[in-house]
Amino acid sequence: MERFMEQYQAVYKDMYRLAYYYMGNAEDAEDAVQETALSAYEYFHRLKNKEAFRPWIFKILVNRCKKSLKRRNLWGIRKEEPEPSYEPSLTSQAELLELLGRLEEEERLIVTLIVFGGYKGEEIARLLNKNHSTVRSKYRRALKKLESELT
Repeated sequence: MERFMEQYQAVYKDMYRLAYYYMGNAEDAEDAVQETALSAYEYFHRLKNKEAFRPWIFKILVNRCKKSLKRRNLWGIRKEEPEPSYEPSLTSQAELLELLGRLEEEERLIVTLIVFGGYKGEEIARLLNKNHSTVRSKYRRALKKLESELT
């Protein structure tokens, strides 16, 4: 339990940030992080390489967010306006969420993992079971879309 808590506390803020930008609001992000923590704790004993904790728990979080978004879309629930938590500026945050919302789901995931999660392309490729060059292409394409939206 102690080892899990140490590692979880080290990644909590990054998990929350990723979930927030993925889900679009603080409440859903917190729910996703909490559900992920419970699930991860339940299976922590099965994690053979404890050094792989960060990518492992982020993969669980991403799957949890996808499942939640799918459920929300099935029920036709609209995304709420984002609420600030510990992010610096509400205006820039709302603009960023709006921009990220214009990306396809996988592009948004890749951008948030790189920018907010600090992941490298190879790590994301492993997390998503994709080819590294595919991840790089999607990331570049997403950045071009964002750039064209800003100009």
